[in-house]
Amino acid sequence: MPEEFNCSFCGVSVPIGRGKVYVKNNGDILRFCSKKCEKNMLKLGRVPRKVRWVKKRMD
Repeated sequence: MPEEFNCSFCGVSVPIGRGKVYVKNNGDILRFCSKKCEKNMLKLGRVPRKVRWVKKRMD
């Protein structure tokens, strides 16, 4: 079992026991480090590569 996971939105590594896990109806698992990342992806529908403050931008 891994000791850390990466945030699905910003790519920051988060230790086990921290953050949130969101499971979609189709079985996809999204892991978030903070409410900020969760809200940006799920509620606001933002794409990580277009947001300035994320770590895993592919520019």
